[in-house]
Amino acid sequence: MKYYILAGEASGDLHGSNLMKALLHVDAGADIRFWGGDLMQEAGGVLVKHYKERAFMGFTEVLLNLRKIFKLISFCKSDIANFNPDVVIFIDNSGFNLRIAKWAKTQGFKTNYYISPQVWASRASRVKAIKRDIDNMFVILPFVKPFYKKYDYNVEFVGHPLIDAIANRIQVNPKTFRETHNLNDKPIIALLPGSRKQEITKMLSVMLSMIPDFPNYQFVIAGAPSQDFEFYQTFIKHNNVSFIANKTYDLLSVSYAALVTSGTATLETALFKVPQVVCYKGSAISYHIAKRIITLKFISLVNLVMDKEVVTELIQNDFNKKRLKTELERVLNDKNRSIMFTDYYELEQKLGGKGASEKTAKLIYDYINQ
Repeated sequence: MKYYILAGEASGDLHGSNLMKALLHVDAGADIRFWGGDLMQEAGGVLVKHYKERAFMGFTEVLLNLRKIFKLISFCKSDIANFNPDVVIFIDNSGFNLRIAKWAKTQGFKTNYYISPQVWASRASRVKAIKRDIDNMFVILPFVKPFYKKYDYNVEFVGHPLIDAIANRIQVNPKTFRETHNLNDKPIIALLPGSRKQEITKMLSVMLSMIPDFPNYQFVIAGAPSQDFEFYQTFIKHNNVSFIANKTYDLLSVSYAALVTSGTATLETALFKVPQVVCYKGSAISYHIAKRIITLKFISLVNLVMDKEVVTELIQNDFNKKRLKTELERVLNDKNRSIMFTDYYELEQKLGGKGASEKTAKLIYDYINQ
């Protein structure tokens, strides 16, 4: 069978790569063409466009790059038509993918969506287009299935693929990891400032400002695969900080606490059982627009799944040196850590068991063979 997969940014690349491996397992003759990243390329198939080419964040940046985005949409449609797949699989990245899905459906292509657009967070009116353009939806968060049910759209909850990604990783030896990266014996506070330049620019300086106030800990920046060290270096003003690129899971496995930019990383940090403070700051324009259209009481996936405040969220003006210091001190306190650990274990149960990628691959394969 021929599969055309569309994924964007680092998290889509991770989940896309695991889905590709599962597809190749269930369909040994799978011919896969995709938009994604390095992990998907390692899994096999033909990379058409890397997600770095369309990593636009926030309303302002999207507006400034509209011409480029429309060119990519046009090229994508042409490439799908030439490949003529048995199914087009969309992974998250709704701004781009829903436009392609509308066209693909009119052309008679089968359309499957893995990891739902965040219509449950804002602009629920998009459900109408999803019902029209997407044949099957596979969701990874438990509260999304009942959300769609309200709109008379039946979706499959397959569990969260992060559980597999973390369980199947090669375990790192803590002592060897520290020695390899010249880390001392002090407890590690991991800094996860995001993967895009705009995120890192907004987040990292404030995160690094904690260093002088916590001399008994060492701070380690988790470098994103999409960015070079030279970019991070412009923010580093202290000696007690290390930088480790493309080893976020290994770093979290040996960390004592973490400061995390809101996104998939908050869930990853929780699954590694690392107490965290969730941070987010966008441009003033983007923030005020988002504030008007987002209907959720939380922004972190941890709190959304648990439907209560498990981790503190410092958003926009609350993300400042004073508040961050207070909240970091709180997650370093043994009593608070114990409560968070209990919530983390409950969170993992709510996310379902292992096998999300395998379940999804099997459902897709069976669907196109009906």
